[in-house]
Amino acid sequence: MSYKDKDAIVMVGQKNSRGIRFTLLGISVFIALVMLGFLNKINQPRILSPQELMSYGAVLLDTPRKFSEFELTDHHGELFTSAQLKGKWSLLFFGFTHCPDICPTTMATAAKLYESLSFEDKGKLQVVMISLDPERDTTEKLFQYVPYFNKEFIGVTGNKHVLMSLGVQLNIPYSRVSLKEDDYTIDHSGNFVIINPYGDYHGFFRPPFNVDKMQVSLKSIMATLD
Repeated sequence: MSYKDKDAIVMVGQKNSRGIRFTLLGISVFIALVMLGFLNKINQPRILSPQELMSYGAVLLDTPRKFSEFELTDHHGELFTSAQLKGKWSLLFFGFTHCPDICPTTMATAAKLYESLSFEDKGKLQVVMISLDPERDTTEKLFQYVPYFNKEFIGVTGNKHVLMSLGVQLNIPYSRVSLKEDDYTIDHSGNFVIINPYGDYHGFFRPPFNVDKMQVSLKSIMATLD
């Protein structure tokens, strides 16, 4: 065999070797892309149907509803307006600090739900307790009460007429009930109101609450506007 023939055989072998390497590289890249797609898919929240959401205690409005602008005061004494309900999801709970059972239990549930969320989802959500008892729930009182459950939570109080209007628009019925010796309590809805990042009334969670079901529902709801 001549040197020319040997050189030709070597060149063919080198070409075949490069072809095999390129083929293996292509297969490796393809497998990597498939795996990335699979991992991305399993990390995405499952979008629940309205029926599934309802079975988990979440009810969404057919069309999110706008409501009137308002001005209240947060537990730091700063102005809290409807503008602060825009840009992220909000869970609103209407209660009062003298509530003996429902309110602290519900706020504790909100704290467990919030802590169960990922860092990214926490950044998309704010939890706000709106007092239905502005006579007793001063900013100082809310400052002591609301951060006890989570330092990121916001307590809000203000004019009783503004609160009443907001409660009516968000379907939160409540009434003052007289007790003995000039004392009183407040009967009220235990719902969490869901406000979307556009500042619209999106739906609500109704009791009894299950943190695991609320987490799955909330992730599904938030994913619909991502």
